[in-house]
Amino acid sequence: MEFLFTLLVLVLAVFVASFILLVLGTIQFEISNTEIPPGMDQPIKLRIIHGFLVGSAVLGKILERMGLCSQLSFVRYIRYGKKPGMDPKLFIKDLDFEMVPVRVYHPRASSSGQRRGIVFFHGGGWVIGDLDSHEKLCRYIARESESVVASVDYRLAPEHKYPAQFDDCLTAAIHFMRNTEDYGVDPTRIIIAGDSAGGHLAALVSQALMSRPGLPKPRAQVLIYPFVQGLDFNLPSYLQNCKVPLLFRERVPFFALLCLNGDVSVLEDVLEGTHIPADIKLKYRKWLSLDNIPEEFKVRGYKPQLFIECKKEVYEQVKGICEPTFSPLLAEDAIFCQLPESFILTCEYDVLRDDGLLYKKRLEDNGVQVTWYHVEDGFHGVISMFDNGILSFPAGKKALDKIINFLRGL
Repeated sequence: MEFLFTLLVLVLAVFVASFILLVLGTIQFEISNTEIPPGMDQPIKLRIIHGFLVGSAVLGKILERMGLCSQLSFVRYIRYGKKPGMDPKLFIKDLDFEMVPVRVYHPRASSSGQRRGIVFFHGGGWVIGDLDSHEKLCRYIARESESVVASVDYRLAPEHKYPAQFDDCLTAAIHFMRNTEDYGVDPTRIIIAGDSAGGHLAALVSQALMSRPGLPKPRAQVLIYPFVQGLDFNLPSYLQNCKVPLLFRERVPFFALLCLNGDVSVLEDVLEGTHIPADIKLKYRKWLSLDNIPEEFKVRGYKPQLFIECKKEVYEQVKGICEPTFSPLLAEDAIFCQLPESFILTCEYDVLRDDGLLYKKRLEDNGVQVTWYHVEDGFHGVISMFDNGILSFPAGKKALDKIINFLRGL
């Protein structure tokens, strides 16, 4: 009996050791295939955070194969984090705006007049993220800008295909704009904002609101490293930063395809650019031209890609990605010229850097006032790391304060 018990303990120990080695080996492999450029802010911290994210994904995959839970649900659980406690400077309440979950942050301090209102859409590739994942960020914005913030918990992919995400965000924004008196908000000072995938949704919602009768026009839009186009994943920033954490080149079309139709089988074709017919490339060439990206952003090891012929079957499968209803960069000038004053934030070591630069150029070409802040030592997601304990990034805090200063001036 004692022998069997000892044998069982040994088998269990071997299993646990093998499990740990598998996880550590995968993390090491993933880290060895990443690239931290010399100018990156706090590279060791970034390595640690990336290692944790890879580890959670690996562990989630193992749990999925064991039939305990899906990898996605585990990753969501790990990344959402713990909600902070009470905030003495804010009233915080969870509400529903036309059946869309929203968390409203209202400063406790008295105000001599109506406050500005901010409708915020969180990032996470349309697949992860919720009210808790961006809780610290929204609290900080509400406190420091003395604004009422409405953070929107839109439906996520792949359970809900696009345009469910856009529909929820637009519905929540319209409800907020129609009921500003309930929140002590000035209807002429409403800002539409978001980061990453949330920046994409903020750009689309801002465009949609321009043609809505009976609503006040947004005072401004704040786009934090936004995704704005699905035609070209070979822009300089995509190739320069393809292996830079926390967002790799292939993850952007992967998430976009997951959001659009849940089918990522054509990912490699989309990365190569075979999903866009020649006539569509010609139609949008003037807005996606490399001439619209300043030369200083093309010198860091960038080589232009050769033209690749379209695969019709791939285009038919993913054609929604090149519609203005999903890629806001492709909207007509008649829409762009109506857009409000804008703040755009980009990071040097971010695959989405050039999306932001191209959108900035289109806004400026159409007479829209743009405040642009470029984080020279920043990476994708740095804003969310502004208050992360010992793993905080000064660049994120500095960038966030630039946004606060912009908001205070509205």
